[in-house]
Amino acid sequence: MNVLSPIDHQYFMNLAICEAKQAALENEIPVGAVLVKDGEIILREHNRTKQYANPLAHAEKLIIDRIMASEPVFLYDYSLYVTLEPCLMCAGMLIWSRLGTLIWGAADPKSGVVGSVYNVLNDKSFNHHPKVIGKVLELECSQLLSSFFKEKRQ
Repeated sequence: MNVLSPIDHQYFMNLAICEAKQAALENEIPVGAVLVKDGEIILREHNRTKQYANPLAHAEKLIIDRIMASEPVFLYDYSLYVTLEPCLMCAGMLIWSRLGTLIWGAADPKSGVVGSVYNVLNDKSFNHHPKVIGKVLELECSQLLSSFFKEKRQ
């Protein structure tokens, strides 16, 4: 397994930001995600809750669903970059799929469970704890969300 540098993390988070921008163009909440293994992009996705008329169509969930349907049983050697701190549903999927590393951008003080409201990934009740790197390109990720919601309110 390759160890990625902070510059690599910024590179892959920028790709997740591109996905989030695409979500905003599609009138979806701008959250994007990129799944990486050994420095290679495996999947890219963004929120599609309106497109799919499904409140569960979060970027992380769409990626995990797709990779689990086609590839490995567990994701120990994978890294997931996501522009927003995961919610409880998505964090649970990361535990059950045995994700190796989670890298997130903006904190979610209302529903983020990887440090904001709670830290489910550190809960000792579970037998898997992905490595977590938070607040990568936090300002860029936060501004994207803030701009989107500001525009919606006007």
